[in-house]
Order: sequence, then C-alpha cells, then structure tokens
Amino acid sequence: MSSASARTAPGSAPDTALTAFLTAHRLAEPGEAARWTPLAGGVSSDLWRVDLPGRSLCVKRALARLKVAADWQAPVSRNAYEWAWMRFASRHRPDSVPELLAHDPEAGLFAMAYLPPERYPVWKAQLLYGEVHVATAAAVGELLGSLHAAGAGDAALAARFATDDNFHALRIEPYLLATAAAHPALGPVLKDLADRTAGTRLALVHGDVSPKNILVGPVAPVLLDAECAWYGDPAFDLAFCANHLLLKSLVVAGRRAELLRSARVLAEEYVRHVDWEPRPDLEARAASLLPALLLARVDGKSPVEYLTDERQRSFVRTVATALLRAPAPTVADVVDAWQTALTVSAEAAESAESGESAESVPSRPPDGASGPERGETHA
Repeated sequence: MSSASARTAPGSAPDTALTAFLTAHRLAEPGEAARWTPLAGGVSSDLWRVDLPGRSLCVKRALARLKVAADWQAPVSRNAYEWAWMRFASRHRPDSVPELLAHDPEAGLFAMAYLPPERYPVWKAQLLYGEVHVATAAAVGELLGSLHAAGAGDAALAARFATDDNFHALRIEPYLLATAAAHPALGPVLKDLADRTAGTRLALVHGDVSPKNILVGPVAPVLLDAECAWYGDPAFDLAFCANHLLLKSLVVAGRRAELLRSARVLAEEYVRHVDWEPRPDLEARAASLLPALLLARVDGKSPVEYLTDERQRSFVRTVATALLRAPAPTVADVVDAWQTALTVSAEAAESAESGESAESVPSRPPDGASGPERGETHA
C-alpha cells in the first residue's frame, strides 16, 4: 500500500486492538516499538502505515459510517470480501495487489505490504499533475479484463461474493439511486440502470477501479481498495474507471487529448479479454452506465471535489443527461460525444467573447489547474 500523505502526526496505535492484531498474527513481537501513521485516502476505512524495526506494513480497518457529508452507512463485513478479492487477484495476477500478510475478519482488519510511493506512485496524482501516459491506461484495461475473464462463470466465486447488500450500500444507492432522487426527470432511466446492474451476475467485480486506488508499479498496475467486491456486472468496473478519466479531462486541460485517448485505450484493451458474453452486450451496458456515473460524481452522495466551478458541473449534467436519454453503443462513442461537447463549448465561449450569441450550448468547462486533488471524498 502506498499513500502520498498522512492525516495526523505519527505515533502509537490508535487503540490496543490494533497492537493485539499485530502480535496475534506474529507481525510484531510483544512490546516491539511500532510507529503508526494514519494515511490519507478514501472515506470508507481507516488506514495506517506501521513502521517496525527494519520493516513497514499497512493495516486497514473498515468503518461502519463513511466519512462523507451525507449519511452513508455500510457493513464492516466488506473488509473480509476485500481480503478475499485480493487473494483471488494474487492467484491470477500476483503483481496486481500488495503482498497479503494477515486478516482478522471479526475485527474487520487486515495487514498488507507497504509499497513505497517513490516506486509505486498513485495514478490519480500522476494524472492531476499532468503526467498522463496512455500506456498506463492500456495496462489497467488489460489487467481488469484479464481478472474479469478469470472470474467469469465461476459458481464458487458467485457464492463466495454474493455481496448484493454491500454493493447496494456502497454503489447502487449512493451513485445511481441518490442521483435519481436529485434528478426526478431522469429517475426512471437511472432506476432501470440500478435494477439492471443489480440483477446482472457474470463475473467478479472490484467495484472501485478509480485512479486513487491504482498504483503505477514498476511491473504492472497495482489495485487497492476492493471493499465493494461483488459477483455481478463487470461493465460497472469498466465504466467506473473510464468515468474518472473523462472527469479529469475537465481540470487537466493541457492533457485533455491524452486523457480522452486513455479512456478509449482502456476500453479497447479491456474488451480484448471479454469472452464470457458477446462483446457488444458488455460495451452497451458500460456505455449506458458511464453517463450515469458522470452525473453521480456531481449530484450523487460522493461528488468529486475537484469540479469546483459551476460551469464544470453544468457541463457534466448537460452531456450526461443527453447520453442517458439517447444511450451510446460503446464507451468509445461516449468519449466521442464528450469530446464533441467540449469542442462545441469552446467554440461557443469564443463566439460569446466576440459578441456572438452562445445560447443552446453547454457552458464551457474552465481550464483547470493540473495539481493534485486533496481529500477526494468517495469510497
């Protein structure tokens, strides 16, 4: 596990249960000095770097109430499913997750290797600094597709990850249903997407394939934070990741072309692995989910904090609404529509500046700074 910053000054363990966890699993000797540093990251768990004599590791504990403004509750049993998903991934792609060290399912705790940020930078930070490498998106798409293929059609995995309640609490309700409540005119479409997603069970899904949860490793991308793991619709993971690349194209304007190309390549590399169903079927589901997730990151329970300008949020609403009402057949078509809307907005802004009318077009998303986001509020 890697993290760019800490929330508080490091020191002793926050409570004795954490120290007992280390000693019970022989990760530390009784009385051995341990330095605990809270790590910044998502909102659904507490995470610490633990420095012991000559070694470091990470300890993660799930929270019952997520750290967002809205009242967002989720069962802590998801910690056990995250551990199980990481074990699955380590069997099929050993370089795709940190080394797993110990797990206490009753306490909702597990320990894993600490991956130093100088060797494993967070993809999100790279993107927001303007360090956009299309090859990284290609590698993420290839990894995600291969993991979905490995878990597709597996009855044992389907039984092990029958986590419908978790996925509803962490994804269906805060993203799709909360957004439906915020947009009554789109409510039927969004509720249909929620029902379709909840009822599709084809492969093992990570559930939070976000750049904040992806480390750019020296060998391959490393996936973190699989608390939403669920045997369900793999199209959700593809749409969820592509969503972040589109949103970041609004605020890293100097690398907009590379970010949009990254979204396309992510999908291209992913679909090469789709052999569990007809590829057009999966692409159509991902393409219809993508605008719903775009809208959710503005008006759902977990808005991205870096869209700070109302023009940016208005742009997302306009494009997402159009795509929800007239779904595109592929992710590439969604990217094309997004890019076209950006071009129209830029031309409208130029016309307005020269005194011409710019009515009936979405407002221009302002060029944003390319520094890192701080404290992204989503799980």
